[in-house]
Amino acid sequence: MWRWLAGAGVLVVVTGLLPWPEAAALLARVAPVLLFLAAITVVAELADRIGAFEVAARWAAEAARGRTVLLYLLTAVVAVVVTVLVSLDTTAVLLTPLVLVLTRRLGLPLLPFAVLVVWLANTASLLLPVSNLTNLLAVGRLRALGESYVSVMVLPAVAVVLATVLTLLACYHRRLRGRFVLREHVRAGDRVLLGLTGVVCVGIGAVVALGVEPAVAAVAGALVLGAGAGVRARHLLSTSLLPWRLVLLTTGLFLVVQTVADRGLSALLAELAGTGEGALDLLRLAGAGALASNTVNNLPAYLALEPAAEGSALRLAALLVGTNAGPLVTPWASLATLLWWDRCRAAGARVPIGQVMALGLLAAPVTVLTGVGGLLLAARVGLVG
Repeated sequence: MWRWLAGAGVLVVVTGLLPWPEAAALLARVAPVLLFLAAITVVAELADRIGAFEVAARWAAEAARGRTVLLYLLTAVVAVVVTVLVSLDTTAVLLTPLVLVLTRRLGLPLLPFAVLVVWLANTASLLLPVSNLTNLLAVGRLRALGESYVSVMVLPAVAVVLATVLTLLACYHRRLRGRFVLREHVRAGDRVLLGLTGVVCVGIGAVVALGVEPAVAAVAGALVLGAGAGVRARHLLSTSLLPWRLVLLTTGLFLVVQTVADRGLSALLAELAGTGEGALDLLRLAGAGALASNTVNNLPAYLALEPAAEGSALRLAALLVGTNAGPLVTPWASLATLLWWDRCRAAGARVPIGQVMALGLLAAPVTVLTGVGGLLLAARVGLVG
């Protein structure tokens, strides 16, 4: 897929479908996003090689003390923390295989845990700018309007996560009854590197929340963790850490979407999104974002709809609710969802696509409606100017 999208990106520029001045302006804007994506992927891959995600999953299993529903809730906590502090793609790529292995070893139903991971990878990605590439595109717009990203999004983010977990519990509560037996204990690796990984992941999220540019924080985190690995476990370092395929894929996606948007997509979606900052107006915009995300992909959806939200913190936030909490239906709705399907396929997990899409059709309206409700509450209590 990366070859097709990268090639298409080059083609639209070479043929003049996207004039070079517009392409250059777009690349200048998304360059920090791409730098962040590359750096945070290095952090995530190093954390995986160090064993941080496996340790976290095993701790959750031990802390559950044999109760399946408690393990489910603890898995949700791990997925939320990883998504918020590192990124939704990290959750999809690295936590999915661990959850699949854990459910097999413990004899637990696969689908509830697997769906929990991919849904939270999307819906838990509202809280911090680093959690989702769409957030990185929006954070500069919000700052220009004098708004703090975290203040604007904290209530919608909490509301959407709770809605996600409660919806899945309602759907799967019968399959999550009972107990399991854990026969193995956590085998911690290099404790220094594990501790450093925790400091880096938490530190990236914390400094970005304080106003540091996400790309700067991610690059610094990658350098610190890489230096630590170079000192204590040099074998963990290799050129395969660099996610150049992912960067090329994302770059091509941006270029192709901008080309399509310039030729009528933005105007069509703007008509669908409407105007205004009332409750129904914000719900209409968030719904348009969710619909566009499930039709094409959430990154193109955000870029195409951003002009319809320009100049309004409430509308930008509603758009993020739609493009982050809404991509729960189709397999291509977000990059994280695509990566999740790929990991499930690679692990030999049989995931019924029809059942997952049907669940998504049920859940997406709930998460989007709940997120808009959280945004309206944030406006009411003065978190949004």
